[in-house]
Amino acid sequence: MSKAAGRLQVVLKHLQPSSWSSVRGSGTSGHTGPHLHQSPVLRYTSANDLLSPDQRLFYEENGFVLIKNLVSEEDVERFRAEFERICRREVTPPGLLMMRDVAISPSEVVPDQKVVSKIQDFQEDPELFRYCTLPEILQYVECFVGPDIMAMHTMLINKPPDSGKMTSRHPLHQDLHYFPFRPADQIVCSWTAMERVTRQNGCLVGGVNKMYHGVRDFDPQHPRTHLEMEKGDTVFFHPLLIHGSGMNQTSGFRKAISCHYASAHCYYIDVKDTTQENIENEVKQTAMRKYGVSDGLSFQDICAIRGRLVKGERVSL
Repeated sequence: MSKAAGRLQVVLKHLQPSSWSSVRGSGTSGHTGPHLHQSPVLRYTSANDLLSPDQRLFYEENGFVLIKNLVSEEDVERFRAEFERICRREVTPPGLLMMRDVAISPSEVVPDQKVVSKIQDFQEDPELFRYCTLPEILQYVECFVGPDIMAMHTMLINKPPDSGKMTSRHPLHQDLHYFPFRPADQIVCSWTAMERVTRQNGCLVGGVNKMYHGVRDFDPQHPRTHLEMEKGDTVFFHPLLIHGSGMNQTSGFRKAISCHYASAHCYYIDVKDTTQENIENEVKQTAMRKYGVSDGLSFQDICAIRGRLVKGERVSL
């Protein structure tokens, strides 16, 4: 079998529908739904007392589940304060990547949170990385990836007011495009609102800034869900979920903190000659500048450098 054919079989396996009944479940915590008349086969979550049957069915059908009021206001404010310290350059965590909105000219860049649209790879900042280790987060992550958990990619998004050029919009995409490890079903993202998130300030919704890769030929008439959230609400979603976020049409900033987790049993894949090769090249170029090396870092090396064990045993990743 050729390498391409083998990859195709893997992708088809990831996308193969499950054999479960067409019962709609609840997408939020604390809400009950219809009674089941038959036992569905659930492939994306594990059975425990944390996720209800309705929530598990909702995740099977929709690829996400929202847990209300999961992260405390005290923790959210601590993360906000640390983000502001980083923007003022009072602390400079190694490996951190700061990004600004492309609508801001270089002459306007000052050490202030208003020019920083996102920070990535905050695994070396103890305060922000504490988010990835919160027991209330990890207990849910374990439902999706199992007991051996790696934190593989971290972000704090500071969506700015849109300048009119739609640069605050994040086009529809799938997160799996950014990761050279599989299987997809053992990867999950936690995304926590740091303030009220609405359609007006750019809530999550199922090519403007660098490293933003949209889904081609996506039908604009396809039904979409706009996920409005309150401060501390957390959504967990599958890496194949098509999602994005709209423009921030307010005068304020919209903040959220997130981490992509994977089972420590996941394995790396070679993305050469696949649609992921472009992101591999971008990540390698950014990493070489960040770490001050000219060559030699692979996509897998970069993921291993920023990955951190947060629960259980580190196995493959």
